[in-house]
Amino acid sequence: MINETMYERGAESSVIREIFSYACARKAEIGADKVFDFSLGNPSVPAPAAVRESIERSLAEVPSMALHGYTPAPGLPEARAAVAASLNRRFGTSYEAGNLFMTVGAAASVSCALHALVSPGEEVIVIVPYFPEYRVWIENADAACVEVAADPETFQLPVDAIRAAITERTAAIIIDSPNNPTGVVYPRETLGALAAMLEEVNRGRQEPVYLISDEPYREITYGAEIPWVPSVYEHTVVCYSYSKSLSLPGERVGWVLVPDTMGSSDRVMAAVAGAARALGFVCAPALFQRVVIDCVDEPSDVEAYRRNRDLLCRALSEAGYTYVEPDGAFYLWVRALEEDAGAFCERARTYELLPVPSDSFGVPGWIRIGYCVAPEVIEASLPAWRALAKEYGVRA
Repeated sequence: MINETMYERGAESSVIREIFSYACARKAEIGADKVFDFSLGNPSVPAPAAVRESIERSLAEVPSMALHGYTPAPGLPEARAAVAASLNRRFGTSYEAGNLFMTVGAAASVSCALHALVSPGEEVIVIVPYFPEYRVWIENADAACVEVAADPETFQLPVDAIRAAITERTAAIIIDSPNNPTGVVYPRETLGALAAMLEEVNRGRQEPVYLISDEPYREITYGAEIPWVPSVYEHTVVCYSYSKSLSLPGERVGWVLVPDTMGSSDRVMAAVAGAARALGFVCAPALFQRVVIDCVDEPSDVEAYRRNRDLLCRALSEAGYTYVEPDGAFYLWVRALEEDAGAFCERARTYELLPVPSDSFGVPGWIRIGYCVAPEVIEASLPAWRALAKEYGVRA
């Protein structure tokens, strides 16, 4: 018999993916230069030259069986050691290969962390607006997704509201900074307040409330400090992907870090490994684990995203739109010009503008514009954004 829960997941699909699929079909119909697809976080910045060099070197030097064969379940020891060494250089830590589990991208990282830390019937807190797949992954772990609204003006972490939402069933909280969809960065002071609150809560509990810090956008920042969360709160598991930092979204390679400063780190790491086994995520792509070894400290081309951000922000401001100034990631969180974000996006579609309505992120009245596109796409879209605002009677 078909699993009805999985059928419903497949039938409803992701709004983001649906818009992306529509964009692909529309481009084939009227021409790619006439469609302005801002849906998917698919980097337009090419992967660094070092990635190609690493692949070519591996193809030339590594025997085929080793290059394309299975790696150990947690990943190549050299890849895990390279990541640990990089983190130690950057954050003054003392991690080892054993603190890391290589994964099949960020989805696997967060899914494995959830299945490792959360038992059926427990609760996981998410900060609204949030990446919609969090709910899917939480519910797949047989847990309840508890939504806590971010500050409505700043979209910062609402520490008091999080405290009010914590119950005896709360197992974990997911945070992501820089944030998807708002581009907000959580400062050290706010994270410190969150940690102090959680430490107080933990004194009355047998098991701590865990933080799952989802960090695929860590390297995409415009000058803001991105604190290393485990240095602020010891019960933190970090999930990472190279999809954004190295422009490798389709290669699906990332990791989960379980710091040994966590009292139960050995048990948590074993649970991460068990989750990967149960979910079928064992053995991240072998070739791209070798790319990680060679490119672990390769810088991201943040300036390309900064130019896109500045161009888009300046033009939308002049057209009369309001938005949250992003300190990181490559999304612009813009207030829709009517209360119904879905209806606004449908009207935008008549101008071939394809943002994502905020309802899919858990709140009404906003849109997400992914500006990880070629600058020519932004430039070409500006007349359409201005015309759309004019249709709503917005004065520039």
